[in-house]
Amino acid sequence: MTRQAHRPAYVGVDVGGTKVLAVRVDDSGAVEAAATRSMPGRSAASDELETAVVATVREVAGERAPRAVGVAAAGLVDAAGERFLFGAHLPWRDAPVRRRLEQRLAGADWAVGGPAPRVVLDNDANCAAHAELVAGAAHGVDAALLVTIGTGIGGALVLGGRVVRGAHGLAGEFGHMQVVPDGLACECGLRGCWEQYCSGRALERVTRVALGRHLDGPEVTALAEAGDEVARQAFASVGTWLGVGVAGLVSAFDPELVVVGGGVSAVGELLLAPARAALADSLQGTAHRPVPALLPAALGPEAGAVGAALLARAALTERRGA
Repeated sequence: MTRQAHRPAYVGVDVGGTKVLAVRVDDSGAVEAAATRSMPGRSAASDELETAVVATVREVAGERAPRAVGVAAAGLVDAAGERFLFGAHLPWRDAPVRRRLEQRLAGADWAVGGPAPRVVLDNDANCAAHAELVAGAAHGVDAALLVTIGTGIGGALVLGGRVVRGAHGLAGEFGHMQVVPDGLACECGLRGCWEQYCSGRALERVTRVALGRHLDGPEVTALAEAGDEVARQAFASVGTWLGVGVAGLVSAFDPELVVVGGGVSAVGELLLAPARAALADSLQGTAHRPVPALLPAALGPEAGAVGAALLARAALTERRGA
């Protein structure tokens, strides 16, 4: 058995609408390995999704049975971190996800023996915010907003240097604020939600209307980076809506900083430049108040998974110290 196999490992899994991303981190939080699996969103069966989560954990863990596994899920997670209540892009409904995944992982045939890993469940944007607070763009910041743009929009609020979860653990669902009365139908069951105009799905829809054919997010990104004007305009549209929505959040919470993460944000200034312009145009009193910086997540699209791993590590440490 190698010495590395005996070192502690912590795994974080980001469960989103189109993929499952897992990372293995060391004691310092540095990513040692990553793995992804594509998923069909809420059309997947719950069992299929849980199988994919366990498979990605196994893949990144390798010979090293993880001591703790954090799961960052795109949707509503109860305050106790036990149940996934609802997500527009995932199949779980009021499901005891933490317990079910812990049971599955307890039965895994790990190459290294020992106790089954503990599972910690939280909202994906909360996890990303925690990672950015610990080792990213929001490190040392007292008041910040995190907006993640992927299949939909996730969000988290940081006050007093801590992620605010709300009375029931459900704070930060910024993507389902109504920005267009009686607007586009959303998968959550409402209409006119922000994420219908600012998300990976919105990006694909704008491009499809312009080109008359479907392209997925990575294909639109590749075109935009190659200089395609239609793809660049699609990012400008999504970026403008990003700035409009962020302006409302800034008016409500007055953060020092707004961090933008998620897969769509990986394109960088093609999204963030129009967002900054729209933020300045949509925020009241910009000549008389500080306008917070709008920055990309330092940990990139892996922030949610890294944050989940860090939260799982912290929970394990707290349990041992109890």
